[in-house]
Amino acid sequence: MGKLAFILSFILSVFPADAFENRRHIHVVRRGSKNSHRGDTVAKIWIEENGVKKIEIAWSELSKTEETEILKAIDEHWEELNKSIDDVFAGKKIHIKRIK
Repeated sequence: MGKLAFILSFILSVFPADAFENRRHIHVVRRGSKNSHRGDTVAKIWIEENGVKKIEIAWSELSKTEETEILKAIDEHWEELNKSIDDVFAGKKIHIKRIK
């Protein structure tokens, strides 16, 4: 799992298999859980379409307040998160961002 950022009580992350999907996205994972990512993923958020910024929720178990905060953070940090995703897929070490 490529951790991109911490926000609220969640981790924004990508997974190696995501590199082959048609549309770039971020998984929102609940922090502090020891289960596999699938059991702990509480949302999947598309961040682009055909290489163009387009942020929308694919599915979510988040509250509306959590969704709003996370979507706002992704929008404000989109370029940096996108660069981090490129680095994760290239096997580079990244700095995990703390978003307030």
